Amino acid sequence: MNIGQVSDASGLPAKTIRYYEDIELVRPARGANGYRDFSERDVHKLAFLARARSLGFSIEECRTLLSLYEDRDRASADVKQVATEHLDRIARKIEELEAMRGSLQTLVTRCHGDDRPDCPILDDLAGEKTATA
Repeated sequence: MNIGQVSDASGLPAKTIRYYEDIELVRPARGANGYRDFSERDVHKLAFLARARSLGFSIEECRTLLSLYEDRDRASADVKQVATEHLDRIARKIEELEAMRGSLQTLVTRCHGDDRPDCPILDDLAGEKTATA
């Protein structure tokens, strides 16, 4: 299969497929003409990578997961550890985002949003103390 066909089958843009080849996540065969010749196995790997990336796994985590997927002697505990660590990072990020939302919500509430030039949002961004509204 050529890269266009693989792109259609995997749902990944050709540019992403080339990148995954550059970083050796996939290694398609090369025809006598030098063109990539993707196999069904390559398409499956690319679809696997697309799904893993959609869940937020990093490239290195994808490399690890792909390696574990291809290792039939793996322990599922190894896979669970990678996923659990990623889930923990997501939970921390959600906490950070909720704290950001709370801070920004407070600033938005304190801003009158009228024609006056004073603005608690800008004051806060500039590190200035503002009186509570």
